[in-house]
Amino acid sequence: MKRFAVILVIAGLLLVGYGGFEWYTTSQAQKESLSAAKSMLHEAHAAEKLTPEEEKEEASTFEPGQGDVAGVLYVPKIDAELPIVEGTDANDLAKGVGHYKGTAYPLQNDQIVLSGHRDTVFRNMGEVKVGDTFVVEMPYGSFTYKVENTKIVDKDDLTVIVPTAPDEVLTVTTCYPFSYVGDAPERFVWTAVPVETE
Repeated sequence: MKRFAVILVIAGLLLVGYGGFEWYTTSQAQKESLSAAKSMLHEAHAAEKLTPEEEKEEASTFEPGQGDVAGVLYVPKIDAELPIVEGTDANDLAKGVGHYKGTAYPLQNDQIVLSGHRDTVFRNMGEVKVGDTFVVEMPYGSFTYKVENTKIVDKDDLTVIVPTAPDEVLTVTTCYPFSYVGDAPERFVWTAVPVETE
């Protein structure tokens, strides 16, 4: 009986240690991605300011590779500054907010889909409501989107990823319920539209 108790204690310590290691490595990967994204944006913005036509030209050719940093997502409501990474596989999402491959980027006049884990980059996202904003910083400009609606869908429901051309729409998704432990059965979806600048 004593041996069994020792084995349980060791197993528990290993699980806690593994969880801590996973949290640390994910946190470090996100910090590195954010640093790389900010550096990329700083270099791009240090150059001469682009005209609206130049921004559209840059946007039309913008196509980062799988796993590359693409920009920064600011979520003012929760004071979050998050790296955007191309792709949504496990490795990409460990680095930051994933851009769903095949969807648009700002100024490409179609649906932009960004996804992140509720327990890492999108912690506290439950506070983001209709009327709040997302700001997407790209090498070719800064773009603000206002949340128009939210909904909850099944985790396998891909109907939230649809072409919206010629209208630009930002769709942000994460696992739901927010406090769920394990593989969440649903997804929380924010739909936001561009805020016109003057």
